[in-house]
Amino acid sequence: MSRQRLQKLIAAAGVCSRRHAEDLLREGRVKVNQVTAGLGDQADPSIDRIEVDGCPLSQPSSPGLILLNKPPGVISSCSDPQGRKTVLDLIPESLRRGLHPIGRLDGDSRGALLLTNQGAITLQLTHPRYAHRKTYKVLVRGKPKSTTLQRWRNGVSLDGIPTQPAEVSLLKQGANQSLLQVILTEGRNRQIRRVADALGHPVLDLQRTAISSIDLGSLPEGHWRELTGSEWTSIRLERNECP
Repeated sequence: MSRQRLQKLIAAAGVCSRRHAEDLLREGRVKVNQVTAGLGDQADPSIDRIEVDGCPLSQPSSPGLILLNKPPGVISSCSDPQGRKTVLDLIPESLRRGLHPIGRLDGDSRGALLLTNQGAITLQLTHPRYAHRKTYKVLVRGKPKSTTLQRWRNGVSLDGIPTQPAEVSLLKQGANQSLLQVILTEGRNRQIRRVADALGHPVLDLQRTAISSIDLGSLPEGHWRELTGSEWTSIRLERNECP
């Protein structure tokens, strides 16, 4: 096997995403043949001994990509110092090795979340250049006017930077609440909740129903399933690159 960058080898082994592997290298937590390695170093796993935090790097895991219907109150992380339930607690222990969530879904939000043990998949689905569409059902307080929804579609300033154009449609309206469908191609921290607050219609419930072409369908909350081969292929090939 030829020499490859360490962050790529670490991600391929299912330890973490490639981006996190770069952090491990910066922190001096990776050694090659008992010598601390740095960002940009390479190795050949067939002849070199690679260690992360003192543990030998294992062979790459079988590729895995899982769709989880995350319940509210569950943290989109592999572990939590406060002892809260994480998304990995909902996955059988036999499948957890190297598994990590792709992106995040707020603790108080629910719905579609993808998990994988492949760093390359994580990079593709989180890098801004791919602009994968994410679809949400958003229950907000009040009855937004058509002009308010148009402001949301056009972009709302958050931290001095306008959000990218969004698809926003009204699905249902009650006495003092409205159900919207929102489709985004970016994912700033708590973006939907912050935009809704800024427009005067706080979020009452937020559910992500689809990531790219992968839809929750009838998957019950708190349950998971492995993606089919065709779904795997479609989400890896589907991209919305900016010019």
